[in-house]
Amino acid sequence: MLSLEEISDRFEIQQLLIDYSTAIDQRQFDDLDRVFTPDAYIDYRAMGGIDGRFPEVKAWLAETLPKIFNAHAHMLGNFDVHVDGDIASSRTFCFNPMVFGGDENQIMLCGLWYIDEFIRTAEGWRMTKRVEEKCFDKLL
Repeated sequence: MLSLEEISDRFEIQQLLIDYSTAIDQRQFDDLDRVFTPDAYIDYRAMGGIDGRFPEVKAWLAETLPKIFNAHAHMLGNFDVHVDGDIASSRTFCFNPMVFGGDENQIMLCGLWYIDEFIRTAEGWRMTKRVEEKCFDKLL
């Protein structure tokens, strides 16, 4: 049986995953500072992006996403969260339709897994590592 602390930890981590998606979809990239540790490693290469430390990737997101896409929305599911004291890991599915800029409004449907690692900090849970694992992508 899960303890109340573990239930709370899982919900806090799940909310952190939602906070990430909300920040990206609303283009509020500074809100990612409350999601990641300053030295977090992020790897978006499976879906055509870059990898690196959080500050570099955050700058890339802020510069690249608005130039390429008119809109995008993350839908998360299948949260598989494992807590071990002050560290945790998760594997979460993401369905992410993305609308390219331009007159055609071409849509790319992305399906991917987020493989994440977390640490408990004085400010709450923070992500220390995010790696995308491609499931599918399809242009419409």
